[in-house]
Amino acid sequence: MTKQQASAIVNAANSSLLGGGGVDGVIHRAGGPAILEECRQIRARQGGCKTGEAVITTGGKLPAPHVIHTVGPVWNGGHKGEPALLASCYRNCLRLAAERSLESVAFPGISTGIYGYPKQEAAAIAVREVRQWLAAHEFPKQVVFVAFDEENRRLYEQALAG
Repeated sequence: MTKQQASAIVNAANSSLLGGGGVDGVIHRAGGPAILEECRQIRARQGGCKTGEAVITTGGKLPAPHVIHTVGPVWNGGHKGEPALLASCYRNCLRLAAERSLESVAFPGISTGIYGYPKQEAAAIAVREVRQWLAAHEFPKQVVFVAFDEENRRLYEQALAG
């Protein structure tokens, strides 16, 4: 994610916005202190970021000038609104990109790491939401799904082919 040449990369963040493990920690470390400083300002204004919502900061030292932080749902079997919350993550990230007329956005597999969301279901939701958004809005013009391994690449390819 940290090497993506996009207008914005998406960070699968936690609600504190203060960095953490996985992609979140890598983005904060690679982007430098400017990202954390803006996250602290957002926390002071609104108290963090709720599940399904998104906020935007600078990209700091990253090639992408912006980072869109979104908090995906923790998987609890799919009976606590997880699909709707995950879909909301994608829509809110895309809305922030559109509001700023950003040309391109790169997404990781939101919630599929430590949050345990089933990867195939998450890929299907991601592709559906992005397709619907792109069909109805001018921005962003390009969306990239960043797969961290062969399994995720295959699942996104299947979802995109379907």
